Amino acid sequence: MPVPSNVKQRLSPLAEDILKGFSAEEKYIPSKYFYDDEGSRLFQKIMEMPEYYLTRSEMEILSVQSADIASALQFEEPFNIVELGAGDAQKTQELLKYLVHQQVDFTYIPIDISEEAMQQLQQKLHTSLPGLQVQPEVGDYFSILKGMDFSGRSNLFLFLGSNIGNYEPDDAKVLLGMLYSHMQPGDKLLIGFDLQKAPSVIHNAYDDPHGVTRSFNLNLLHRINRELEADMVVDQFDFYCFYNPFNGEVRSVLVSLVEQEVTVGALQQSFHFSPNEIIRTELSKKYTLTEIENLAQACGYRVEKHFYDHNHYFTDSLWRKE
Repeated sequence: MPVPSNVKQRLSPLAEDILKGFSAEEKYIPSKYFYDDEGSRLFQKIMEMPEYYLTRSEMEILSVQSADIASALQFEEPFNIVELGAGDAQKTQELLKYLVHQQVDFTYIPIDISEEAMQQLQQKLHTSLPGLQVQPEVGDYFSILKGMDFSGRSNLFLFLGSNIGNYEPDDAKVLLGMLYSHMQPGDKLLIGFDLQKAPSVIHNAYDDPHGVTRSFNLNLLHRINRELEADMVVDQFDFYCFYNPFNGEVRSVLVSLVEQEVTVGALQQSFHFSPNEIIRTELSKKYTLTEIENLAQACGYRVEKHFYDHNHYFTDSLWRKE
């Protein structure tokens, strides 16, 4: 049943994406909708779990190797650090702290979809690094970047936390190509990649025994209920994830436990779920170094250096736009 034309004209981006996702042959919810205020809080808990090695690994890189990263930038004039999906910037603060203490002249521009996260970040940085110039922006990465003028100043773009792993291969190339189009020659990108490793280490990070990742995924349904006036019975869905060591992909899904009809009020439409039908929620791709090099080259970047944690679980890779 099609959405009435008068309703379709005023659909929010979330409503449009849920219409597409729930109408697809294989249902899905785009992973970008994880990070409402509650989702951001749950993700903070995930990052604190002992099984979730990614945060510790990247924190080690940015704290122990801040001087090496700063040296590799080779920016001689004042510059911007533009972070896509900043969140609480816990790891980024290590690099910011080093630069501030070295009296480097730069402006930090964190971008995040969560207004609450940006307000908290600004307050935290005002206290911990009072000399730092901060210009937080709330919204979609590229909507924000379109409205900004970076001319006349070098930029370091940050895309940390292995966020690139959440994109299908073709979508990753599109995203990096879009970012490339907003960069000037000589601008740099520090981008996080989770590397392929023992499958058990990866699986435990994404299917934790504490149930936090499960709550993080189920929060998507709470958000749809709240923002789109839906009647999804959250207890009638469950969470499952699996890791494929042959292609490096972690796939997370929600599973309908029963046959059910879900009505989304904002769409004035109902959707049928069969027993055991899945809703895809997230891809978390783990890369090899060869895949990283090939991805950079395909998108027009030059890889300048890889920074690793001591386990070589993770790399922050520095790329340059020629």
